[in-house]
Amino acid sequence: MALSGALRLPPRCRWAQRLSSAAWGDTIFALSSGHGRCGVAVIRASGPGSRGALQSLTGRPELPPPRVLALRRIRDPTTAETLDRGLVVWFPGPHSFTGEDCAELHVHGGPAVVSGVLRALGRLPGLRAAEPGEFTRRAFRRGKLDLTAAEGLGDLIRAETEAQRRQALRQMEGELGQLYRRWSETLTQALAHLEAYIDFSEDDNVEEEVLSQGEGRWGGREGSGAPHPCCAPTPDIATPLLTADATVRALEKEIGAHLQDGRRGELLRGGVHAVIAGPPNVGKSSLLNLLCQRPAAIVSPVAGTTRDVVEVALNVEGYPLVLSDTAGLRHATDPVEQEGVSRARDRLQQADLVLAVLDATVVPSEPTGLGDALGSILPPTACPCILVLNKSDLLRGAEGALRATCAQEDSMPPITLLSCKTGEGLDRLLQLLAQQLAQLCGDPLAGTPSLTQSRHSLHLGDCAAALAQYRQQRGRDLALAAEQLRLARRHLGRITGQVGAEDVLDIIFRDFCIGK
Repeated sequence: MALSGALRLPPRCRWAQRLSSAAWGDTIFALSSGHGRCGVAVIRASGPGSRGALQSLTGRPELPPPRVLALRRIRDPTTAETLDRGLVVWFPGPHSFTGEDCAELHVHGGPAVVSGVLRALGRLPGLRAAEPGEFTRRAFRRGKLDLTAAEGLGDLIRAETEAQRRQALRQMEGELGQLYRRWSETLTQALAHLEAYIDFSEDDNVEEEVLSQGEGRWGGREGSGAPHPCCAPTPDIATPLLTADATVRALEKEIGAHLQDGRRGELLRGGVHAVIAGPPNVGKSSLLNLLCQRPAAIVSPVAGTTRDVVEVALNVEGYPLVLSDTAGLRHATDPVEQEGVSRARDRLQQADLVLAVLDATVVPSEPTGLGDALGSILPPTACPCILVLNKSDLLRGAEGALRATCAQEDSMPPITLLSCKTGEGLDRLLQLLAQQLAQLCGDPLAGTPSLTQSRHSLHLGDCAAALAQYRQQRGRDLALAAEQLRLARRHLGRITGQVGAEDVLDIIFRDFCIGK
């Protein structure tokens, strides 16, 4: 009865129930290596019952040395039947992924073996199957990683390209979290300085001098001879070195630069959305099929064949590309085609990159006409573009004049001639695509880590707004100014999970696979 009642609870309530039972010491288990036939499958258990589970399944009271693989016969503790012969590992807490006692069983990856071991674990008292992302959630709760590192781990599991892997690994290793914690510590120092000055507000001269000292030490023009704050001699009245004003001003600039990264991290994480657009019958669907090397879209000599948006995911030089084929842009009379054209224009408005396709045999060769033809395709908002002049195999000697015209136009986007029929020009197009993707996504290993989640941008924007409010309140009421610094620090803490993590935990971990 109790079990059926628990199963009727909504997912959020079941999470709360299980988290409360976790405080009593429940143990979870799951297949961690993914489903399907494979050479080796890894089954993981975490919690205080992991020791007993390992002893029960191996039939031995002694455990192998910590973090050392040991060959054992794995039995069903209920029937004593041998399930497999594999390797076992013991990770005593807190030196484990979750920070709890953990055990791993490395068994053969056949479905019968895996299901047999999982059933045996499920019959042990105090053990239950893990929820998606629960191992990582426990690691977060025990301080083994912060929310940004947990998000990086999820991105690493889902990474499909080299650039995605590099970015996710960098975030999982804590670089993004370290950046935000450093900013939070900077705010804590500034707040401590400010509150100390408020405590000694009887001496108005001290307060005014300390708060305005940043103007002389940080506000001067570059090359003015003002010493760096870490090197400049500091009068006793202004100890410690960094004053609240100077610290906030420097941090505000750093956060502003971090926010203005062109969404590089988000584009790399989710893929650059590129739209193939152009008039009917210029070879847009043929281009999609050529790039993905399969007949993903229907190709027909009849204009207006493509009505709906056809989308494929590609890997171009390690960068993720989500490519959409759309209906030909023209004034349509058929209601279905009108809807297709409307969807095509909507996709163009949302695109990160446009592949504008024109027929090379009819496009004007003079710069003005070529620009007008391109302008009829591109949305009014600025968007990176590659102009593809298709059907170059039909030019019959006019190719040279068109190439010369394109090369002379510096104001035009990158242009390439292509024949979707013969494949000539494909290498050049892929080269241009890779260049555009590298500019949009950047190098994931260069500079400071990029923003990868919209919630990071949201909280950083709120943090920057609080810092701006601090500057406005400083001249009026120092107590209100200090409250703005506390608010800015809380927003940073929400990114890493130091503050108010409960409301986002389910959202972050729901997309994890079971066993992670």
